[in-house]
Amino acid sequence: MKSGLMPSKGKYLSNNSQLSTFVTFITNLCFSSTYLCSLQIRNKAMKANMGSADKVIRILLAVVAGILYFTNIISGTVAIILLALAAVFIITSFMSFCPLYLPFGISTKPKQK
Repeated sequence: MKSGLMPSKGKYLSNNSQLSTFVTFITNLCFSSTYLCSLQIRNKAMKANMGSADKVIRILLAVVAGILYFTNIISGTVAIILLALAAVFIITSFMSFCPLYLPFGISTKPKQK
């Protein structure tokens, strides 16, 4: 008996519907994590900390990851990791806020005079 998540010829996800389900799960996880994070730090520091160059670079990297996946250059675990990272890049770009910058006090947004 074959199970979709059991190794089959070295691959863990055997078809596109499983990959689609997994990517949807990761995307929903990113949205819910971002929402919970924003609830916890909204009053404290939910200020934009990303400049436009940072946003453009993140979106371009996400597009490149998507192109690599849809042209079958990457597949398997590498594709799943890159697509999840691409989803995080797009979400943080649209929010203009990167939660990882917060503990380090990093901001790529230009200072206003």
